[in-house]
Amino acid sequence: MSAPAVTEPSVREVARTAYPGARPRRPRRVGRAVLTGVAVVVSLIWVFPVYWMVSSSLLPNIQLQSSRPTFVPFGGSVDNYRAVLTGSGFPAALRMSLAVTLLTVVVVLVFAFLAALAISRFRFRGRKAFVLTVLLVQMLPAEGLFIAQYKLIGSLDLLNSVLGVSIIYVGAVVPFTIWMLRGFVAGVPAELEEAAMVDGLSRPQAFLRITFPLLAPGLVASGVYAFLQAWNEFTVALVILQSNDAKTLPIWLRSFLQASASRDTDWGQVMAASTLIAVPVIAFFLVVQGRMTSGLMSGAVKG
Repeated sequence: MSAPAVTEPSVREVARTAYPGARPRRPRRVGRAVLTGVAVVVSLIWVFPVYWMVSSSLLPNIQLQSSRPTFVPFGGSVDNYRAVLTGSGFPAALRMSLAVTLLTVVVVLVFAFLAALAISRFRFRGRKAFVLTVLLVQMLPAEGLFIAQYKLIGSLDLLNSVLGVSIIYVGAVVPFTIWMLRGFVAGVPAELEEAAMVDGLSRPQAFLRITFPLLAPGLVASGVYAFLQAWNEFTVALVILQSNDAKTLPIWLRSFLQASASRDTDWGQVMAASTLIAVPVIAFFLVVQGRMTSGLMSGAVKG
């Protein structure tokens, strides 16, 4: 007689025998699927305004004013973009915004980085008072400073200029950027520089070769914050820039609505102009997204 066949126990049977109190993984998979579905819905809700802006920019104004919404721009055209680029001051406003934004970002990063190094690495008299002052400045309402800022820039004869707007932007963005960079600098141990100095490097060489590369993600994340604040700012630019020849992009976009007293607002051109304003921001994010993500994660864990 042949011996009876011996069947090997399945993985589930072995798991049940070894861990009798273990639960099946189906509820966990269901919960994960539910969370994934919720994340997809939230992402669609977040993306829809951007999609609606781009879609509306391809439709004529008559179709946009219809009571029936158009969700897919079949038969759309780039006429709105052509009208915005040829019949308005977009090139001048773009140059103005780029100049103000780049100048603000560079100056903010230099001042904020040096201040964050001083706060994190050195112990000096008045250090705590300086940190407290940085926090208190952030609590001041921006609207309450408009008159003083206008008087200051006017006394310097810098109204309707790139330098005048940039000075106000730098003063508004530097305090929070200092606080942000302080966390990144504090997260890099000073012992790394000391070890490099023991190996024969000078203090500047140790900082540039060891510490500075580790702080690059933090500088990128702070630069993104300064870029967004300067690029999208409206109220300060509205006060300082009163000339028709000196407008940033947000002020230039407002000119499309000022014509509504004489005729209906062309919302197709408004959406096309808004899309053009968003393009440099998207391009900037695509360039720095890798560094920005690592910088934000590093700042959240360290410091």
